[in-house]
Amino acid sequence: MNKTPYMNPYLAGFFLGLTLLATIYITGRGLGASGAVKSTVVAAVQTTMPEHAQNTHFYKEYSAEHPEPPLKNWLVFEVIGVIIGAFISGLISNRLKFTLEHAPKTKAKVRIAGAIIGGFLFSFGAQLGRGCTSGAALSGMAVLSTGGIITMMAIFGGAYAFAWFFRKIWRWEE
Repeated sequence: MNKTPYMNPYLAGFFLGLTLLATIYITGRGLGASGAVKSTVVAAVQTTMPEHAQNTHFYKEYSAEHPEPPLKNWLVFEVIGVIIGAFISGLISNRLKFTLEHAPKTKAKVRIAGAIIGGFLFSFGAQLGRGCTSGAALSGMAVLSTGGIITMMAIFGGAYAFAWFFRKIWRWEE
């Protein structure tokens, strides 16, 4: 079977913008995934270590701001929907593969360790920055926030700078 071609990126960006505007209009805030991770962590700590959650400022502050159970936060459902939607999209377009891509000189364990460490660093940075790339950059730029514009510039500038350093690691040709 042939793969279904990707959507035109300009059209996809337009739809993303409409989705973002609708989200801001309906919920009063933008899109983002780090809030779902935060809610999941809070729920896990409240379930496994309730005394710690009651005695720690971070968890008390979260509970005061969000009286509903953490896993009922709409961002949790957003991320679940993104995961399910991505799976269905890959299935429909014949792009669904369960493979681990890595450079020929990189072992699979190094790739997995790098992804896990990168994920933890990204999550930590999102917590420090009060939002992930979607929340801080896209949603911030949608409301013409100076912080959102600076965040987007930092994301693309950082990616461009790091790409130069990491290109040899990910070079596919020998």
